[in-house]
Amino acid sequence: MGVAYHTFVLGPFATNAYLVTCEETRETAVIDVGFDARRIADEIQRRGLAVRYLLNTHAHYDHVAAMAELQGLVGGSYWLHPDDRFLLEAVADQGAAFGLPPATIPALVSGLEDGQRLALGRHELTVIHTPGHSPGSVTFRWNDWLWDGDLLFSGSVGRTDLPGGSFEQLVTSIRERLFPIGDQARVLSGHGPETTIGAERRQNPFVGEGVVIS
Repeated sequence: MGVAYHTFVLGPFATNAYLVTCEETRETAVIDVGFDARRIADEIQRRGLAVRYLLNTHAHYDHVAAMAELQGLVGGSYWLHPDDRFLLEAVADQGAAFGLPPATIPALVSGLEDGQRLALGRHELTVIHTPGHSPGSVTFRWNDWLWDGDLLFSGSVGRTDLPGGSFEQLVTSIRERLFPIGDQARVLSGHGPETTIGAERRQNPFVGEGVVIS
């Protein structure tokens, strides 16, 4: 037994949210819930899970807007990298720009740090700071599983034209922080299907090994 995960596809942007669970203890981390908090809470109750963490890979509306509501339903401490705090505090403005309703944010925000280890039952998640899509974007790692938010997608990469985005940082994060983990690593992104580091290293048209970036 080890860690298991369950994926939800939520909201108008088809955002992936995840339940990451220690199979021995049922202790759970919830990653990136931007919509449908009640649906997530119902599934947590149905599975008999104990929520310890509410984790955000970054603080864009479609990943963060339902976290406070979910916290009220299932508990858990809320965690975000401090470099994305400005985005969290502007979440209502983010939503308004897309015609989406206002959202509240958790009252207490715990800060994630590069290299931090979050105990989850008999296992732990490691935090990797991977800026580019946003300044405080992080990837959560368990063994060869990577929950990377909107950094690296199957055949694509995250956009960098939003506040705080940087294509140069995004490329560095992918090539220097994720690719060295190894081709076998599974990438569980914020949108779309899962992929592997090997597939993206060989074939990704934006950051693959054959792409020259000036």
